Amino acid sequence: MIKYYLALALRSMQRNIVLTVLMIAAIGVGIGASMTVFTVLRTMSGDPIPQKSSELFVPQIDNWLPAHLNESPNLVGGLLDQLSYRDAMALMRARQAKRQTAMYGVSFTATPTIAGAKPFIVRGLAAYADFFPMFDVPFRSGSAWTAADDAGRTNVVVISGKLADRLFPGGRAVGRTIDLDRRGYRIVGVLKPWDPQPHFYDVPGGAFSEAEDVFLPFSTAIDRQMPIYGDNNCDDLPAPGWYGHLNSECVWLQFWVELPTAAAVQRFRQFLYNYAADQRSIGRFRWAPRVNLQNLHQWLIGEKVVPDEMRVSTLVAFGFLLVCLVNSIGLMLAKFSSRAGELGVRRALGASKADIFIQCLIETAVIGAFGGIAGLALTVAGLGMERMILTESAARLAHLNVAMICTTFGLAVFATVCSGLYPTWRASRVQPAWQLKAQ
Repeated sequence: MIKYYLALALRSMQRNIVLTVLMIAAIGVGIGASMTVFTVLRTMSGDPIPQKSSELFVPQIDNWLPAHLNESPNLVGGLLDQLSYRDAMALMRARQAKRQTAMYGVSFTATPTIAGAKPFIVRGLAAYADFFPMFDVPFRSGSAWTAADDAGRTNVVVISGKLADRLFPGGRAVGRTIDLDRRGYRIVGVLKPWDPQPHFYDVPGGAFSEAEDVFLPFSTAIDRQMPIYGDNNCDDLPAPGWYGHLNSECVWLQFWVELPTAAAVQRFRQFLYNYAADQRSIGRFRWAPRVNLQNLHQWLIGEKVVPDEMRVSTLVAFGFLLVCLVNSIGLMLAKFSSRAGELGVRRALGASKADIFIQCLIETAVIGAFGGIAGLALTVAGLGMERMILTESAARLAHLNVAMICTTFGLAVFATVCSGLYPTWRASRVQPAWQLKAQ
């Protein structure tokens, strides 16, 4: 029976091609506009590490004069979103979490070993060995460096698979040496493709930037005095030189801890408060302890990874979809009204109201399916236009995956069927006697 109704729907659509095209266009435009914006919003607001996001936390410590906090643009919950070197090292030494790491962005000039290949710039991250198991970073070959490498300031690195394929095409990278800023580093691990979005562990360095290609021990980067590639905020001019900067109150380090239980969270929060109180007692802080411990979701909200403007744009786009659906309701009413005679004859020949309702509902679903195809095409075109006008990091968000394709098509059919319920119900109430008399 469904096959018969589908044939009737296609035949009806061909008979009144103008109304059919208008309905498909209205649905397609509404779906295209709304899904273009929603696709970007969904990527921005997604959970970058859903299997562990509830266990990852960012500690915050107020090490600036409260009056100076108003001068910083990087506040989350009223506190700075990064730590000073002094505080980060104190937390690392305390080892109060299951896993923990301080980190900061660096940059290198990589020199290929391939004859004729030119040096190129790569982004890196200085971190501790806990970084990899804490964030479930997948390895293609090799492994992370060890805690002994952290302590020994060893010249070792983990690199991305993309960089390994570029430097050592067709060969094994683990165990070989990479030339970074004219210094050799032994490769101990190569990563599988890994690019969490948002770039949650280093939002100040770019919420939607690509994952780094080189990872090295934090202690090695500090020992080599590698310049900071990222945010660096100071409340006062630090003493000259690298060690003057390390001993200053400048904040430039990201810090993450893994706390698997509620009790561990409570213990770490109390530890933070006690640490700040100790700093006050020795005269470093002259204000009451101000600390915070935010989980990953709170952190992304506090960092405003998803701008308010994007949420407003999404609401406006779906409002436009609603307007398009209202227009399609009017077109469906006109279409089914023009077929009142045909439907009346079907009723007179024995078709029930339910039969008429199902027939018209299937026709509505078919129109929705064609609208979904048009909407997908417009969404692809809209995302293509966004990629041309957005920044490079933001443009990476403007793409469709299988889930979003299915969502777009499903929304088109569902929204069209819902909007067609009233016209379909009206069509099923046709009185055969009146129609036959009119004929």
